Amino acid sequence: MNSVGEGCTELKREYDQCFNRWFAEKFLKGDRSADPCSELFLKYHTCVQKAIKEKDIPIEGVEFMGPNREKADS
Repeated sequence: MNSVGEGCTELKREYDQCFNRWFAEKFLKGDRSADPCSELFLKYHTCVQKAIKEKDIPIEGVEFMGPNREKADS
């Protein structure tokens, strides 16, 4: 799946590959060490935020999740 911004698609693919590899090779085998993909996620997140602004996509009231963020209690 492509990203919201064309320029972000490659960053998304890199992050997805990194996360999937870490999840399958480490996390599922009990290794709960830090996610090595956090830096890639932050680069992708920054790119997406820029694309959202450039496309004037309304995001008021939308909560975002990412590394070190917990889902809000409902």
